[in-house]
Parts: sequence; structure tokens; C-alpha cells
Amino acid sequence: MSEEKNLLEVSHLKQYFPVHQGFKTIPLKAVDDISFAIKPGETLGLVGESGCGKTTVGRTLLRLYQPTAGRIVFDGKVLFDSGEQYDENGKLIVDANGKPVLGKKVDVDMLPYRRQMQMVFQDPYSSLNPRMTVEDIIGEPLDVHKLYANKKERREKILNLMELVGLNAEHAMRYAHEFSGGQRQRIGIARALAVNPKFIVCDEPISALDVSIQAQVVKLLVRLQKELGLTYLFIAHDLSMVKHISDRVGVMYMGHIVELASSAELYRNPQHPYTKALLSAIPVPDPEFERSKTLIPLEGEVGSPINCKEGCRFEKRCKYATEQCRSVTPQLREIEAGHYVSCHLLN
Repeated sequence: MSEEKNLLEVSHLKQYFPVHQGFKTIPLKAVDDISFAIKPGETLGLVGESGCGKTTVGRTLLRLYQPTAGRIVFDGKVLFDSGEQYDENGKLIVDANGKPVLGKKVDVDMLPYRRQMQMVFQDPYSSLNPRMTVEDIIGEPLDVHKLYANKKERREKILNLMELVGLNAEHAMRYAHEFSGGQRQRIGIARALAVNPKFIVCDEPISALDVSIQAQVVKLLVRLQKELGLTYLFIAHDLSMVKHISDRVGVMYMGHIVELASSAELYRNPQHPYTKALLSAIPVPDPEFERSKTLIPLEGEVGSPINCKEGCRFEKRCKYATEQCRSVTPQLREIEAGHYVSCHLLN
């Protein structure tokens, strides 16, 4: 039996933003050379500190930001390719002048692919248009892609979507400010589902909600995935929730993926020093265990992603850092089956 193909493949993705300092323009490396793949029906969790580039990854995949470099393949179709070439060790191939050797560039029109790739945004308060009714908010994707024959069919589709996410039909003519945070997020989910997508980026969809509402929204996402065969990139800070919902988990630090493994393997056997520190901070509802467990403190400050030099981004906060860590950027390598780590101590 042949191995199942990936729905999404990301290779050497970079997203830099220009920062002006006086007369100079220098790059802020929000996402810097990351690679991963997601299979159909899978949930890949993405965790890390605020500012590490998680949301930027999601927005760049959907081309809400134009990628600086890299390659994005969705369902076998190349959506973006900057043309940069890499060797088998993941090193950028350059010519005699130190400039990247470029192949064929690809940059497709994303409108046809918006039907297959959608996003649920972090803030349910600002991601909905306050001047539009719920019916118009959910119906807008249907309008853009012309997915109905008449107004009756449009309204039927909208009411079906509302029922699917647990909203009443009587809510259709209300405005966003009349709903609670959890209800607004359900509206956002219904809007994403309107075009029947294959892949959804869930950008911290529960971070602005109360704990009890968080559980309801996560249960809704899990149910929809089973019923509709959806594939998720689930971005979050809550490590316990990510463990619950994700098949695999990637840990990001300053624009790099430092560890990637199955959910069970990552939480059972973390390898990167940063991952170990993150997991040690997860609270456990057991007073005896909490008193006895060892926290791994992170010393120092998070570095700046502006004009980063070569070397491991984590070396200033890592007690195991060597001279190699300060001068050579580690590559994400497989240390066990399906377990990838970016660390000189393990590669």
C-alpha cells in the first residue's frame, strides 16, 4: 500500500519584513527557513512564545503575506516557489559571487485556492465586520466565489452552516456586537467553512475565550474535522490543549522550528532544551506532583529577529551552548523515526 500523499508541503519558507533604521533598511526575520508537511485529515499544532512567528507562518501559507522565499505546495499544486536551490544538507546553493542560484519561479493567483484554504482568526472581536449581519458575514465567501444559484439557495446554505456550528437561525439578522466571544468565534468558523475548504489555519482560535468556552470551541473543531475530513494547522499557546487536539506538534523559537514530532512523542520525550523548558511549565492538577516537579528556568532575554546573524537563535538562553552554536545555524534533522530536532547537541 502506497504512503498517503501530503496535502501541504512547505520547504525553506522565509518571511522577512523591512525595518527602516535611519537611511538603512534591514530585514526582520519573522520566519526564517522552516520546512514541514501536513497529511490530509491531520492536525499539526504549532506552539512557542509570543512573537516567535507562528501567526506569520499561517498567514504566509494562505498568502495573506507575500512570502520572501521558499516553496509552498498544496494538494500537488505549487502555489509559490522563489526558485532558490538547496543541497541535500539543506544549505542554500550560491554562485561564485555568493548570490543564490535560482530556478523557475512560481507565483499563482490565489483566488481559486481560497476555496480550499481558509483561516479562523485569533480575535473574534476584530475579525468580524461590525456593520454586517451574521448572514452577510457568513455569506460573503459564497458571494465572492459565486457558490449559489439564487438568494433562496444562498440563505439555505448560510442557515445550514449556522446549524453546523451551533448557532440558531434566528441569529442570522443580528450584528456581531450582539454575541458573546464564543458565539463570535463560531461565526468565524462558519465563515471559514462556507466554501467547503480542505485546509484551515486555526490561529489561536481559543486564546481570547473563557476556559469553559474554549472547551466548547475545541470540541466543535474536532467534530467538524471528523465530519468534514478537514486538515488543521492549529496555532496556540496552551500546550495542554495542543496536546489534546494535535496529531503532531512543532515548536517554534524566533522564526525557526526547533522540534517537530508526534504529539505523544514530543510530550513524552522532548529533546530540544527549549521544548523541555516549555513543557516543564505546564501546570498539572495535582498539588503533590506540582510541589515535587522540577521547573527548567529560561535565563536571559529573547533575542531580536532584526538582522539575525548565523548561529542558533536559542544559544544566549541555553546552558549547553558551545562555540558551534554561536557560529553555525543548526538544521532540523530526524533523530528518531518522525522526530525532528534542530540542535547541535543531537545532530
